[in-house]
Amino acid sequence: MDLERSSGVLLHPTSLPGKYGVGTFGTEAYEWIDILEKTQQTLWQILPLGPTSYGDSPYQSSSTFAGNPYLISLDQMVSEGLLRRELLVEALGSTEFRANPDEVDFGALYNWKLPLLRRAAAEFQAQTSSPLQEEYQKFCRENKEWLEDYALYCALKKKFEDKAWTEWPEPYRLRQTKALQEARQELAPEIYASTFIQWVFERQWSKLRAYANAKGIKIIGDLPIFVAMDSADAWTNAHLFQFDKDLTPTHVAGVPPDGFSPHGQLWGNPLYDWEKMAKEDYAWWIRRLQAALKRQDLVRIDHFRGFAAYWSVPYGQKAARQGRWIKAPGQKFFKV
Repeated sequence: MDLERSSGVLLHPTSLPGKYGVGTFGTEAYEWIDILEKTQQTLWQILPLGPTSYGDSPYQSSSTFAGNPYLISLDQMVSEGLLRRELLVEALGSTEFRANPDEVDFGALYNWKLPLLRRAAAEFQAQTSSPLQEEYQKFCRENKEWLEDYALYCALKKKFEDKAWTEWPEPYRLRQTKALQEARQELAPEIYASTFIQWVFERQWSKLRAYANAKGIKIIGDLPIFVAMDSADAWTNAHLFQFDKDLTPTHVAGVPPDGFSPHGQLWGNPLYDWEKMAKEDYAWWIRRLQAALKRQDLVRIDHFRGFAAYWSVPYGQKAARQGRWIKAPGQKFFKV
């Protein structure tokens, strides 16, 4: 596509000033877009918007399709009737609440904001006459392909005390049918909470993006080439990665030694089995790119070089220098 010469700013929404301890899709984001318009900027580049886990890096997300609950505006939820103000006031008075204007305390958010969103989900579920129920159900139907597995993954993570899926009991780790069916019944409230949170995220982000587009500002998204080992993506699509029969990685991602890192960088992400992906006409990648382009106007793929060749490190090695370059599908992938 043709792009006219433009300028903009790179800023992750969490870096916006937020009165509840983190930048969100609330007032601060709309004011930010107004600033971009006033200063004649036409691009807002963001980092990945996916949910984060240990380390809180947006490049190590638990899902390539889901959104980060921390970015949800609580005030907007209150104004739309999706969160009772009494619940919000109660959460802000808890010992877990932190609101440092200079930095984000992700651990505190995990301990007070996520439980608050779960309580809001439970109350919404009970409101069967809410006019928003139909909108929520439509979102679940349209995103069923990834949403159901992601919600189950989140519920099982909570059940097994936040352990990585690779450490879950074998029936769940290997996705045995009976175990997953029982889990869906046992963990139904947690599963519902995750789908509700994703719906709220998507509706808030869609409104914010529409506001930006109306101001002549395009959103540049960011897509990591690899997914995290502990992610719903790897757990749900294990056959598309370089795992053995027990779902232990055989090789992982990294980059070789260079002038900045004498030992290289051992990222540890699972590597794709490109041959198996090719047999499925890269269907998973196509769904991933479609989802990214639905959420953003333009998408930057991080570590794009990996489509030509990737650095493969045998699993268990302590340093990335033990790896080697492996040819990737390159142009064939993009033709499909």
